[in-house]
Amino acid sequence: MMLADCPMGLYEKALPPAEWPVLLSQARDLGFDFVEMSIDESEERLARLKWSTAQRQKLVEAVLHTGMRIPSICLSGNRRYPLGSNDPKLCAAGIELVRDAVDFAVDVGVRIVMIAGYDVYYEESTPETKERFRENLGHLVRYAAGRGVTLSVEIMDTQFMSSISRFLHLRERIQSPWLTVYPDLGNLSGWNENAAEELELGLRLGVVSAVHLKDTRPVACDSPGQFRDLPFGEGCVDFPRLFRVLERYGFAGQLVLEMWYHGEDETQSIAEAKAWIERKLKA
Repeated sequence: MMLADCPMGLYEKALPPAEWPVLLSQARDLGFDFVEMSIDESEERLARLKWSTAQRQKLVEAVLHTGMRIPSICLSGNRRYPLGSNDPKLCAAGIELVRDAVDFAVDVGVRIVMIAGYDVYYEESTPETKERFRENLGHLVRYAAGRGVTLSVEIMDTQFMSSISRFLHLRERIQSPWLTVYPDLGNLSGWNENAAEELELGLRLGVVSAVHLKDTRPVACDSPGQFRDLPFGEGCVDFPRLFRVLERYGFAGQLVLEMWYHGEDETQSIAEAKAWIERKLKA
């Protein structure tokens, strides 16, 4: 299987909010193979994890009716309820959030729950918050393993989980086939000049489950970088080189185009971004 044959999905937040049959149909009509669901900090999306059986059934029916899969959840709601928080209530809410996401995934057929690699987000990161994150994630990996759901830690836009090397230190602590890494090629390149070598580390060990596609500007002494809303081709990500690494190791997982909707019709922008990525893949 060639890398260009890998299934390509679209991040839910690239499209305007809509009922799932509409959203899935829009992504299908744009030529995508699946949609990655977002469970972010908003009350509306967090509420999905408390859906009734009937509501969950409607989602499954939309998947079957449209022929579009929802194989993964981008769970960024832990920014609001971090697993490493010094506040016991926030920490407990974060643990419950991940457990709910795993149970939801079981019900609706999701295979991967992506964990944002933040120990904390709105608090100061300390050795204590990092250790608390590791301990709680270990418990949650065991919970997910018992239900056949993979937890995949995303390489993020902050230093705590800014490289696959850092993830591998975490995985030394939590050794489980149900814990993988979800490289965001933009975040990886924004923090690491040796992004290709970092990607190779994860591929060599077989722990890369999926890949986010976006462009970024790098972190520098005089710049915090730019980690979103940058058109493809205007950033530092060496897509041809990174795609060659994925190809060399026979990566066959999902590729997810990560974009954000800003209140206007972005269908053309999504189509152009998809075509740009496909040209790089075929090359």
